[in-house]
Amino acid sequence: MSDAHNEHASAIQTPKQLVAAVLAGFLVPIIAIVLLVQYVTNAEKVGAGSTSQTQEAIAARLRPVADDGFILKDANAPKQLQSGDAVFKAVCAACHATGAAGAPKVGDAGAWSARIGQGQATLVEHAIKGIRAMPAKGGNPDLDDVEVERAVVYMANQSGGKLKEPEVKAAAAPAAAAPAAEAAPAAPAAQPAAAAAPAPAAPAAAAAPAAADGKKLYESACVACHGAGVAGAPKFGDKAAWEPRIKQGNATLYEHAIKGFQGKAGMMPPKGGSSASDDEVKAAVDYMASAAK
Repeated sequence: MSDAHNEHASAIQTPKQLVAAVLAGFLVPIIAIVLLVQYVTNAEKVGAGSTSQTQEAIAARLRPVADDGFILKDANAPKQLQSGDAVFKAVCAACHATGAAGAPKVGDAGAWSARIGQGQATLVEHAIKGIRAMPAKGGNPDLDDVEVERAVVYMANQSGGKLKEPEVKAAAAPAAAAPAAEAAPAAPAAQPAAAAAPAPAAPAAAAAPAAADGKKLYESACVACHGAGVAGAPKFGDKAAWEPRIKQGNATLYEHAIKGFQGKAGMMPPKGGSSASDDEVKAAVDYMASAAK
């Protein structure tokens, strides 16, 4: 009986042990809570409203929506003129790189000497206004006169000439435009009277043809090669030359005309070296193809 009693006896035998057990029951949880609070309060915060964020994180939040490649351009800013080399490659090379349509080939000093002898002013005038098979500005009316002159100087100097680069005059338009801008507010007073004017013009606008004038583009750009059949271009009205091309289908004809085409006999630049729209180029192709049917 004494052994069984000893097995069920409590671990606390004295009052001191009881006091120690009670204190431990209170102190251990309190110490644990204090340590946990200190750990949480001392941990580094990287929340959205925290002032301890890294510089990289702040910069990322303040970064604009547009990426580095997004550039705003002023529509009223002066036109960026192309160099003579760039204009030559984009427009003039179709004929002057191959000597097509009687054009003096770049690098041929013999072909250029007589033309250079006429003087820079005459050469530039012919390039701007056109001469014989060469259309005005090489078929690209969007070129500035200075860009055309730069191309002439580039080609002539590559062929033994010593022409001078043209000077670009500073535009005085902003000063002259100021009075007009000041007078602009007076215009709205006349708007009520003119508001009814567009109504009669609406039928005329609706009747305007949507298709581009293919004949006009042909006469300004395509005739340089297709008029005489030079550089491998099918001559205008030549049924035999156009027949195999027409059989390829309009889609192929349009693609070659818009993107350019490298044939065995020569090369055609994109859009014939012009700045025409895709629809205008297609209309010109239709015009030439219909003339050969």
